[in-house]
Amino acid sequence: MNVEIIASLADVEPAHWNRLNPSGDPFLTHEFLYGLELHNCLKPQGWYGSHLLLRDDNGDLVGAMPLYLRTNSYGEFVFDWAWADAYERAGGKYYPKLVSAIPFTPATGNRLLAANAEDLAVALPVLLNVAIELLKQHQASSLHCLFPTREQTDLFKEQKLLVRTGCQYHWYNRDYVSFDDFLQALNSKRRKQIKRERRDANAPGIEIEVLYGSDITPQHWHVFHAFYCSTFYRKWGEPRLTESFFRYLSQALPNAPLLVLGKHDGEYVAGSFSMRGLDTLYGRHWGCSQHFKQLHFELCYYKTIEFCIDEKLARFDAGAQGEHKITRGFEPVKTWSAHWIADPRFRDAIADFLERESQHIDHYVDEISGHKAYKQQPTLDDTIRISS
Repeated sequence: MNVEIIASLADVEPAHWNRLNPSGDPFLTHEFLYGLELHNCLKPQGWYGSHLLLRDDNGDLVGAMPLYLRTNSYGEFVFDWAWADAYERAGGKYYPKLVSAIPFTPATGNRLLAANAEDLAVALPVLLNVAIELLKQHQASSLHCLFPTREQTDLFKEQKLLVRTGCQYHWYNRDYVSFDDFLQALNSKRRKQIKRERRDANAPGIEIEVLYGSDITPQHWHVFHAFYCSTFYRKWGEPRLTESFFRYLSQALPNAPLLVLGKHDGEYVAGSFSMRGLDTLYGRHWGCSQHFKQLHFELCYYKTIEFCIDEKLARFDAGAQGEHKITRGFEPVKTWSAHWIADPRFRDAIADFLERESQHIDHYVDEISGHKAYKQQPTLDDTIRISS
C-alpha cells in the first residue's frame, strides 16, 4: 500500500475518487470538493488541501481522506475556539491543525472513503497513522474528523481518538403522501401554528418559486448569491462561497442544487439553498433583502419538506442549530466528531471536558425529545432509525 498527500483534488481522477463514495453523498463528490478550490472558496478562508490517497501495488485507489490544514476554525460548526484559547493561554500554539471535514458544511458523512467495508478496514489505520505523522511534520496541535457517521465514529474511537457529541434537528419522511398528510401527524397546536405561518408567508403580493436542477439559471444564482452574502455581512463577515461556485454546481452536479426563491410584487426578496443526495435533502443557506412575516420558515422548511415528500426523500437535514425546528416537525439527532490531541496533558483535559459535555448533550436530547410536535412518540423502530 502506498499513500500520497495531494494539495489539490485536480491530482486525482474524479471517477476514481467518486468510486469511494458509494453512498452518493453530494458533499463528498470530487465535483463538490474540487469546485470549492477551483472557485476560490478555500484558501481565503484558511483551508489548505492535504488530502490522503491510499493506493494498492497496482496503483489503484482503494481509500482516501479529505483533509485540510487549517489556520482558524471558521466554517467547521464544531466549535473549538475555547480549546484554542486555553491551549494558547497555556503557552501552546493551537494553529495550524488538521481537519477532515466538508468545508462550511455540517452534514454527517464518511470521513474515510472506501468502496466497501473490506477496503475501509485496511485504509482506516493506515490513513489515520499518516494523518498523525503529517500533523507532527506541520507541528500542528491536533487532528479533527468532523461529522463522521456513527459507524465511523466507533472506528475512530477504537483508534483512540476522543469523541465529541453534538445535536442537530432533522425531519423524517414517514411515507407521507402530501404536506397535509404530514400535518395530520402533528398535534393540534403545532398543526394550527404551521397553517397560520404558511398563510402569513403566502400573503398577497408574495410569489414563491421552487427551482431544481436545470430550472436554475445563472440569473437565479446571481440573485441568491446576493441574499447569501447579505446574511454573512450581517452576521459573520466575509462570505465563504463565491457566485461562480454556485453557478458551477448547476453544471457539475445538476441533480443536486435546490433553490426556493420568494418574490414580492415581482421582485426577488429572499431565497434558500439546499443540496439533494440519494435519500436526503440538506438545507444549507438562506438570505433576504427584506423581511416578510414567516417567509423564512416557508422557504427554508415548509417548501423543502414538500419537496422531500414529492420526491420521496427519507430525510431533511436542515443544518446546524435551531431549537425552533422542534415545533415544526423536526426531531433531535446526535452528531459526532473525533479528535486526536498531540499534547498528552491537553488531551487529558479535553477528554475530561468531553465526558461532561456528552452527559449534558444526552440529557438535553432526552429532554427536548419530550417536546416533539407529533401526536404520538415514534415507535422503537423509528427511534433506532432516527438515532442512526
